[in-house]
Amino acid sequence: MKGMLNVSYTMLCESDVSIEVSLKEILKNEKVAKVIKSEFAKGLRNLTLNVEEDIPLTIETQKEVFHFEVEKKDFADLIELAEEDAKQHKRIKKGCGGIRLVDFETL
Repeated sequence: MKGMLNVSYTMLCESDVSIEVSLKEILKNEKVAKVIKSEFAKGLRNLTLNVEEDIPLTIETQKEVFHFEVEKKDFADLIELAEEDAKQHKRIKKGCGGIRLVDFETL
């Protein structure tokens, strides 16, 4: 196989957060409801917030995505190559030692 792959990855850290919360649950919170009402219906009284469809929202740690290129023949070693790239660029720090492949595409 000739050609190159563009590989994208992020660093995994112990302090990363990934929580899924439903929109209904968020709107039940009095503080959130009060802020929404004061922002979008200022001065009005006796208001309720309703949702027809319960939509899940994900709260995640925003991650920086890093990129590097390898030859297609190195496809089987992408994780190791991503770890080497992270070490080379000193991205592995205390509490942040894992790699998550985000995407790879042929060039």
